[in-house]
Amino acid sequence: METNELLEILVQAGKLKQAKRHCFVEKDRQESVADHSYRVALMAFLLKNNFTDVDTSKVIEMCLIHDLGESFTGDIPTFEKKQEDGKKESQLMVDWISTFSEPTRSQWLALWQEMEAQESLEAKLYKALDKCEAIISHNESDLSTWLDLEYDLQYSYGKKEVAFSDFLVQLHAAIDAWTTQKIQQGK
Repeated sequence: METNELLEILVQAGKLKQAKRHCFVEKDRQESVADHSYRVALMAFLLKNNFTDVDTSKVIEMCLIHDLGESFTGDIPTFEKKQEDGKKESQLMVDWISTFSEPTRSQWLALWQEMEAQESLEAKLYKALDKCEAIISHNESDLSTWLDLEYDLQYSYGKKEVAFSDFLVQLHAAIDAWTTQKIQQGK
């Protein structure tokens, strides 16, 4: 990769620091897409010994790039996102990757296609961690920032994605218990 291409990619990725997500990290500060993507990648790194049959380096790569399309579209909360929004974001990502030089273009396109297909263990793990991180972030935010629909969504979000792994099912259950405690305490 040439230095100019590297800088162009980093500048585009840097837009994720300003792209706000629905979740608040403090009452007056919304989480950025970069905040979220970093912690999803950290989760993959931390769990590498729990998933020895998975290429966790690839999972970390997936976590790092999974929301780069939002550097073009911004984040759309899951309860507002339509199928066409996801298709548009994915197409913008493919169009952008197609401008890269080789071998980066082929590597990223293959990775993106694997992520979209959701068939490999790596793709399933990245997607499950993406969902779990979102509900963890919501649990860290003050209840005053939650919408009414999020009380139920907090329990159901990501259930399907974690089902392939006993460990992730346990993680989701632990997050659910935390959610219940948070709601009962009113914080």
